[in-house]
Formats: sequence, structure tokens, C-alpha cells
Amino acid sequence: MALPPLSPEQRRSALDKAALASDSEAMRKVRVPALLESLPDIGKVRAQKILTEAEISESRRVRGLGTQQRERPLERFAPHR
Repeated sequence: MALPPLSPEQRRSALDKAALASDSEAMRKVRVPALLESLPDIGKVRAQKILTEAEISESRRVRGLGTQQRERPLERFAPHR
């Protein structure tokens, strides 16, 4: 079965969606400490403190985080009201 012809706009949209899916899949494979350390002003010591407070193992990858483990570090970086 042949694919239907796509307009340039449809092609660009499909390529953008594919790139986004690829990036998010790669991001899920990153270890949590490496992700934290990639943030500005977060070094190894601060990353370790955040992991300890959130009860996250150093060997944990982003895709392996539970709901509460994802929310705890995010609360730390949320803007204060």
C-alpha cells in the first residue's frame, strides 16, 4: 500500500513529531543524576541532596521514576508564589 502524498507543511509536521518522539525517548533513558547535573547551578553535591530528599536511587533512570518521585524534585524547582 502506497503512502498518500504529503504537502510540504504536512511533511514538516510529521518530521517535527518524529524528532520530538525520538528526543523524549532518549531523555527517558538518561539517569536522573545526570539530568539534574545538566541543570544550571546543580552540581554533583546538590544533585545527590535532591535525590536523597526525593528518595531516588542514583542508578534510577527517568523512565523508572514513580509518580511521587517525579513530583518531589519538580516541586523544588517550581516558582514560588
